This record gives sequence, structure tokens and C-alpha cells, in this order.
Amino acid sequence: MRIKVSIRKQPADHRASDLTAVAQDYVKAIWSASEWSDVPVTIGLIAERLGVSPSTVSEGIRKYAAQGLLIHARYGSVELTPAGEAYALAMVRRHRLLETFLVEHLGYRWDEVHHEAEVLEHAVSDTFISRIDSLLGHPLHDPHGDPIPVPGQAVERMNAVQLSSADAGQHVVIRRVCDDSAELLRYFTDHGLIPGARLLVRERMAFATGTTVQVNGAGDALVLGAEAAQALWVAPDQQD
Repeated sequence: MRIKVSIRKQPADHRASDLTAVAQDYVKAIWSASEWSDVPVTIGLIAERLGVSPSTVSEGIRKYAAQGLLIHARYGSVELTPAGEAYALAMVRRHRLLETFLVEHLGYRWDEVHHEAEVLEHAVSDTFISRIDSLLGHPLHDPHGDPIPVPGQAVERMNAVQLSSADAGQHVVIRRVCDDSAELLRYFTDHGLIPGARLLVRERMAFATGTTVQVNGAGDALVLGAEAAQALWVAPDQQD
């Protein structure tokens, strides 16, 4: 299993409240789309993430490019400027701290927090986020294992790959769980597939959609489909 690590330097701090809610959504969607993927971010991808039409996104891209938040090559990919990235990271930080707060202090399950945080992140102040960060003890990761950006510090892509890329016979630890599907998160909960869980990859089926694992060295083998295996990000188990 090959591990790819990249470090993205965080520009000077920008207050998320400086932007409108729509602009906040745009910069966060663009940054998030490239956090775990090297595929170019296109208008179609942004439209899918925001749930709006490509024509609406095209109009928004022109507007925010004029404001210096992003760069769009004609018929090409969309990238954030240093200022746009700073605002995006401020929004990602808000979102992930809110998710952590909801789980640790308000009794939410990790499959319930994404939509709630999407609403709250536009309403709270920077002071409120700072107080939550202090209350939580300055966590480095949210409940799904995603890193929480720290103002003024570099953002490093986690030293992990998707379980679907792990080799048979390898002992791995779950570092991150994709939170796109609440139903899948509930399935992972039922089977103990959470950050920190240790897996033995027993078999990968080359011509079928399935990865067989054993969780925490106990119980029966569990066969995961392609969607599940791609939603789990793992690293080699250093205790192996």
C-alpha cells in the first residue's frame, strides 16, 4: 500500500463572517472537493456538491473570481486564490468544530451532525467558534477523523489511503470515515468501523466488488462492498 502525503500551506487568517453565506458555501465546496482527491474541480462537480444548476455555478464563479476568491481557466478547472483558501479553511474549521461539539456535548450521533453543522456554520460568530474550540480542548480531528484546520498552520493531507487500495494480509487502522452517507455511517457504527478501529485485510476480490476484513482481531470476517471500502481511509497499523 502506497501512502501519499501532501502539505497545503494555510494563508493568513481570514474571518469567515467577512463573506456572504453563499460565498462561504462556494469556497468551502471547492476546497473540500480537492481535500481527498487530485481530480480537477469543475463547474459540474461544484454544482453537484451545492445542489444547484451548472449555469448558477458559472454565474457564481464569475462573481467570486472578480472578488479575488478563485481562478477559473476557461473550460477548465476552478482553483482558490490564497485569500479564497483562507476563507475556505475558516469555514471547514467552523463545520468540523461544530460537528465535534454536537457529538461530544449534545448527544448527537456522527451520522446526524453534518446537516446540522451546515446550518449552524453560517449563523455562529468567530468568537463562538473560538469558545467551542477551547471547551473541546482544541481537538485536531472531528468525529469522522477529518482534520480540523488550525489558523496559521499548514494543512496536511492525512497519511492514509482508501481501504479498497490496501493489500490482502495487511493490518491497518481506520483514520478517516467519509461522511457523505448517513446510512453508511450507521452501518459502520453497527460493525465497529470507526476511527481507531484495527482491521486485518483478509481478502480483496480482483473481479468482484468486495473486500473481506476482520475488525479488531475478533468476530467473523466482514465483506465490504466497493462503496464501503472506498469510504474508509486507513494507514498501516504500527502495532503490527
